[in-house]
Amino acid sequence: MRENIINKATELFLTLGFKSVTMDDIANELGISKKTIYVHFENKTKLVEATTLEMFELIAQGIDEICHLEKDPIEEIYDIKKLVMEHLKDEKSSPYHQLQKYYPKIFNSLRSKQYGLMEDCVADNLNRGITLGLYRDNIQIEFISKIYFTCIMALKDKQLFPLINFSMNSLMDHYLEYHVRGICTPKGLEVLIRINNQS
Repeated sequence: MRENIINKATELFLTLGFKSVTMDDIANELGISKKTIYVHFENKTKLVEATTLEMFELIAQGIDEICHLEKDPIEEIYDIKKLVMEHLKDEKSSPYHQLQKYYPKIFNSLRSKQYGLMEDCVADNLNRGITLGLYRDNIQIEFISKIYFTCIMALKDKQLFPLINFSMNSLMDHYLEYHVRGICTPKGLEVLIRINNQS
């Protein structure tokens, strides 16, 4: 039952936002009483914490699986983007912003976990790209890893990028092209153009 509650809560939080969804909403969707939810989760904050941790672990596992394939580093970036978008439903409800506003402790913990995961993943991607001649060999890996994370997080700022003007999917595509063009060699540019032509 605990897993069912987490799955349904995650679906509702991503679709409607953390603020909008009540424990009653989740209970009604599952056809159970609110008391049943409280058997597994002391309060809504504990449920939000469990859903965000589960989603992080799910995405982290997916990213690990993609990275273990050791595909072309540029293709890898786009495969990870696709995976994240599928799990986060294009972030239509601005869940990241709501988490930051209403659950700052959970937000900060999640952000720290995301940074740790992304830093290793991006550094590995950059090193392989250099080795394969797809990225320039004079790029500063630590700097680019940090700026990459910062920019991905900035895309989630709905004051900068209101959903009425930008979908998260298109923002990610624009940013990834910007990122790759800034670091790639002519050989890498050929791969990027091929990927863009396929999408």
